[in-house]
Amino acid sequence: MTDFKVSHRYATSLLEDSVEKNKLEVITSNMILLSDTLKGNTKLQLALESPVIKPEIKSSILKEIFKDVFDEDTFKFIDFVIEKKRENLLHTIASRFLELKDEHLGEAQVSVKTVYEFSKEQKKELTENLEKTLNKKVRLTFTIDEDLIGGFVAKVGDTLFDASLQHQLDLLKNQLLYGSISKN
Repeated sequence: MTDFKVSHRYATSLLEDSVEKNKLEVITSNMILLSDTLKGNTKLQLALESPVIKPEIKSSILKEIFKDVFDEDTFKFIDFVIEKKRENLLHTIASRFLELKDEHLGEAQVSVKTVYEFSKEQKKELTENLEKTLNKKVRLTFTIDEDLIGGFVAKVGDTLFDASLQHQLDLLKNQLLYGSISKN
């Protein structure tokens, strides 16, 4: 079974359990913190992936790091993952959990690249348009990318909305070179 499928199964199980126990908000907060911590700390990730470090040591490391933050259910889940020797997938499981949680709630995380900082009005208009298009509540995360020249690129999961000037110039170039516009 692929790592994605395994991660999906664990994340689905955690989501179902957190909904059943009415702890979705708490578990979500914990998974965000776990994902961010593992993403930002390669030494911790390497320690968790190491076959030399015993599972109980890995568990105690995570308990020490998150002792004042995580609830008992989160620690039980992490211990279960470690017991099954899937600790190398903790970051992927946490990320997948957050995606599944968004699906469950009818929400979407949207990454938006722009050349400059959008005004409040532009952010509001983009949010409304994306919510209408996706039929979901959206949360936008903005980053600056000066290579776009103008416009924006919005990414939702595997879907890309490219309204950048660079993309428009590429389409025009294709039309001039090949006599037709591709449907990219």
